[in-house]
Order: sequence, then C-alpha cells, then structure tokens
Amino acid sequence: MIRGALLCLVAGVIAASTSFASAQNAAMRLLSLANPSAPGARVTLRAEVDGLGGGAPTGSVSFADGSVHMGSARLAVLGAGQAAYSAGGGHTCALSQTGGLKCWGDNLNASIGDGTATDRKTPVDVPGLTSGVVAVAAGDGHTCALTRAGGVKCWGENSDGEVGDGTVSQRKLAPAGVVGLANGVVAIAAGGNHSCALTATGGVKCWGYNGSGQLGDGTTSTRATPVNVVGLTAGVIAIAAGDRHTCALTRAGALKCWGDNIYGQIGDGATTNRMKPASVLGLGGAASAVSLGYTHSCALMKTGGVKCWGYNGAGQLGDGTRITRWTPVDVLGLTSTIVAIDVGSNHACALTAAGGVECWGENRYGQLGDTTTINRSTPVAVAGLASGVAALSAGNRHSCALTVGGASLCWGSDSDGRLGIGGVAPTIRTRPASTLSFAGLVRASAAFTTPALAAGSHAMKASYGGDAGHSASSGTLQQKVQ
Repeated sequence: MIRGALLCLVAGVIAASTSFASAQNAAMRLLSLANPSAPGARVTLRAEVDGLGGGAPTGSVSFADGSVHMGSARLAVLGAGQAAYSAGGGHTCALSQTGGLKCWGDNLNASIGDGTATDRKTPVDVPGLTSGVVAVAAGDGHTCALTRAGGVKCWGENSDGEVGDGTVSQRKLAPAGVVGLANGVVAIAAGGNHSCALTATGGVKCWGYNGSGQLGDGTTSTRATPVNVVGLTAGVIAIAAGDRHTCALTRAGALKCWGDNIYGQIGDGATTNRMKPASVLGLGGAASAVSLGYTHSCALMKTGGVKCWGYNGAGQLGDGTRITRWTPVDVLGLTSTIVAIDVGSNHACALTAAGGVECWGENRYGQLGDTTTINRSTPVAVAGLASGVAALSAGNRHSCALTVGGASLCWGSDSDGRLGIGGVAPTIRTRPASTLSFAGLVRASAAFTTPALAAGSHAMKASYGGDAGHSASSGTLQQKVQ
C-alpha cells in the first residue's frame, strides 16, 4: 500500500451493512453496495469467505431474500483478499490463517503493535487481535485494523493524532479503539500521518494530520478524533489514503480526491491543495478501485485497465515517460486484464487475471522484483510470479504478494526487517523471498446482483456449503429499501 499504506477496494465490495457468521474453519462477511436503496433498484451483494485454517475456499455461494432463493455465484480468489494484506512505510501486516493479525519490520514508532519499540525481522502476533480481524491498513508509522464487529483499532505513531483515540503522543504501543468507531465501519485506510474509515452508511471519516487538507473537512486543522469529510456522508463505496492526500470512489462511479496536490495527484487538472473533495477528471465514471502513493495516484478501471496521475519522476505513472501528469493517463500494456492494484511510495503493482504480478516505477531497492534495480516507466513482470498470486501490496521501497496457498513473498528493501525474512543478508532483494513463520489467510468472494427490490426491509442471506477443506458458513444483513 504506500509509504502510508492504502487501501485498494473494488466497486461493489463495500457494504452499507454487514453481518458475520463463522464456522470451524470458514467465516463469511456479507456486504451490500447500497443500503438503504431505492424502490425498484437492484442491489449488488458480495459474500467474502475466509479460509480459516488454510487454503482458498472453493465452490459457490447461494443468495436468498428471506425464504426466496435469488441465485448463486461462484467464489473467486484473485484480488478478494486485498484488504487482508498491507505493506506500510517500513513494516508489513497481514491476516493469518486463524483470522488474527501479524506484523513485522520497523517498530521504532510501535507500528507492529506488540507492546514494544523493537524491530521485528519475522512476523509476530498483535496482542488483542489474534482473531476476529477482517482488514488491516499499514500507514507510514502507524497501523489500523478492522474487526468483525465493525470496530477500528489503531496503534503506532501518534504525533498528529492518527491513532484516533483522542490523544496526541509520540506513539501508542498497543491497539487503541478509535473514538466513535466501535462498530459500523466496513473499510479502513492509513496514510502518511492520517487515517480514514468508510462507514456502513457510505460516509467517510478521517483523523490525524491535516496540514494539506487530507482530512477533507474544509480546514487544515489536525484532528485526534474522526471528522466527517465534507459532502461524503453517504454514497461512497471505497476509500484510499496516500501520504498527504485521500480519495473516495462513489456509488455513482465518480472518483473524488482531496489534500496535497503539489504534483497534480488529486487529478483535477491543477496543482492547488484541496481541503474538500474535488472530482478526478477523465475517468468517465468507469473506475472500480483506487490506490494512492506518496505523490501519485492510480485507478483500476471497470475494463480491467489502469490509469495513473501525479508525480512521475521515477516512471511510477507507467505511461512510458517521466512527465508529471495532472490528469489520468493509461498505464501502458495494462488495458484489460487487471483485477487489483496497489500503489507504493513511488512505485505501483498490479495483479493480473492469470494471477501474475507486474510492477513499475522506482526500483532503486529492487521493489519491482524484476531482478534489477533499474527504474521502469512501464510495467515489468515480477520474477517467478507469473501465476498463483491471490493478493498483493506495495509499500515504501518494498512489495509483497500472497499466494493462493497462503504463502507470503516479499521483495525490495529489507531495512528494519520489512520483508520478514529474518534479517539475513543481503538487505536488498530484487526477486521475491519467502516471509518466515507465516501462513496467510486466503479469502474468496462471490458477487450477486438482486432483482428489483420492493420497498420495505429485506432479510438477505448468503450461504456457503463448504468444501473438502472448509466447513459451511453463512451471513445475513437487513437490506432497507425506501
């Protein structure tokens, strides 16, 4: 995710309401794109099934409105687990097979969350979060986690209130609850020194450093507790946080960004900082996901293509040049086959429909994984990862991928142990290396669009029958139509 990690989410994945149910070795989260929805509208439901105990859940999920079966959809793994894997400023965090959280790397600011400020060269548990976690966002020096109850906990650097517990201090050694967000949250994002949450009603709240307007509340006042983003109290389906800018994808398909804009990373054709959301130009309502870097931004399009904008000194826009762009440009060679993206400090990576990984931009530390340290202005394949990858994340000078079997592979700078390979030489890895003592959670998902719904309350249910390695699970939610 970036120098301050980002959260990259696909349109239709985010819920306006969620409910959970767990089984011995599977857990489901049922999500709704629009809740409430208008009478006569069709609603996209998404069921996420976590393979607790190991491996990817397979098979189909059936969807019902009360006792009426609406249809079924097959589970897919590629890109489904993006929110469960996050590379930050100098550390990396990921959900384990048990649904708990493990982190490794730089811990000077207590971003690991293990109660110390000691760097960790291999993954360690985050106390209090050894189960029941559904998403993680690693920022520059802090980290946030989303629990199954819909609550948010953060820890680490807190000099600007980015932990969100109402205090300002050098660091928080252990997870602390974010004020006002004990439940009702469906997605999180962590940036350089700020954090954001997407609520169940489709609203966006942010907290932390605000010197560039990245909280979107119309001021540059730093906040130690969440504040509403102006004009985005409903209708948002995805969020992402960069170093000092933030973006949100709306249900209508518009992408809006705010904060630092010195290099045009807001995408509105200017270089003026924005304290309130501004529309990104040239996307035509066709974006399906967004991810942000230090001073550049990228969007995954519904066509499977990728567009980027902002600073381009290391070729991180992927357009074959090093020309800074104030509006989106196409990433060369990635026009139709991409299922997920993640943006690092000055580089970016994409997951292909074949399960392969391609990266572009800065490569001084080998973070592109092509066995060189040469910057690339167009995508290059990561060595050994032509297939078999389920999720990926790009951090500060490093990148990571989770395989469909649950193995974590990282490459780039291992400074402070961020690759999780035990701190052994060399400290720069130009191709993927295995993270030690870690087995990651593999998530699968299935999406289904309902028939037109009549006014009233609908008891939606998704049911997974299990497979040879995973037991049955189900999830429910109340869909309001008004």
